[in-house]
Amino acid sequence: MGLGLAALGRPGYLNLGHGDDLGDDRSVDALERRTHEVLDFAYENGVRYFDAARSYGLAERFLGSWLTARGVSPGDVWVASKWGYTYTADWQVDADPPEVKDLSVDTFRRQLAETRELLGDHLCLYQIHSATTSSGVLEDEALRAEFAHLRSDGVLIGLTTTGTEQAATIDQALEVGGFDTVQSTWNLIERSAGPALQRAHDTGMHVIIKEALANGRLTARGGDDEPGDAPALAAVLAQPFVDVVLSGASTVDQLRSNLAARDIQWTPELEAKYAGLVEPPEEYWEKRSALAWT
Repeated sequence: MGLGLAALGRPGYLNLGHGDDLGDDRSVDALERRTHEVLDFAYENGVRYFDAARSYGLAERFLGSWLTARGVSPGDVWVASKWGYTYTADWQVDADPPEVKDLSVDTFRRQLAETRELLGDHLCLYQIHSATTSSGVLEDEALRAEFAHLRSDGVLIGLTTTGTEQAATIDQALEVGGFDTVQSTWNLIERSAGPALQRAHDTGMHVIIKEALANGRLTARGGDDEPGDAPALAAVLAQPFVDVVLSGASTVDQLRSNLAARDIQWTPELEAKYAGLVEPPEEYWEKRSALAWT
C-alpha cells in the first residue's frame, strides 16, 4: 500500500467528512505538521510509496520537507508526483475552481521544474494528471520527446486516468507506448477499468489504484451497509492487476485502519456480498462530480 497526499496538502477536498478530519486549524503550518505525522506513521508501518501532485496544494512542499527532516535517502522510498493541473484555490476550502487543467508542453516544463525544486532526487515517477483520449496528450510529439528526455534521467513516466474514458485512455497509452505506470480509479463501485488495467499489467506496466474507497462512499461515512475501509481496500489488493493501492488518509487513525486491509483475505463470500454495489460508470462519475469540497 502507498499513501496519496490529495487530502493532506490543501485545506479542502471532496472526501466525505474531510472538513471534520482537519478541524478548525487549517493553516499551512498545521497541515504541514499533520502531513508529517501521517507520513511518519506510514513509514513506521512499512509504506514506501508516496504520491503527490502539483495541484495538491502544498503536498509536494510538505513531502519534501518531511524527506529532508527525516533524512530519508532517495533510494529508500518511491516518490511520485503529477503534472497538468495548477492549484488555484489560494488556500480556500470552497474555491471554484480549485484547480485548472492544462496538459501543454509549456505546463509540463514549468511544473517539472517546480516539482524538482521541492522533491529533488527523490522523484522516481512523473505522471500525466488525468489523461484522456479526447485531450490528445498521449500523442503530443513535443510532450513525448520531453518524456523520453526525463526517462533518460532515470525518472519513470506514467499517466493517471479519470472519468468514463478510463479504459479507452489506458488502451491508447498501451498503443502509443512509452509509459511505465498507470494510475486509475478502481473500487467496489466503479470497476469498469479492470480489464484494461489487466492488459496494462500483462504488458509490464505497474498499476497503481487511487480512490479505492470511492472518496469515502465505501466507508462507514457512506452508510451502514458499506463494507468499511479495510475490507474495501482488501478487495482492491486482491485484484491480480494491482501493484500499489493508495490510501487517501488525512489522519493517523484513518491510515491505521486502512493498513489493516493487508491482513484481510478477500473471499468469494465477501465478493458475493458486495457485488451489488457496482454502478454504471456514467452514474458513478456523475455522483463523484457532485461531491462537496469541505
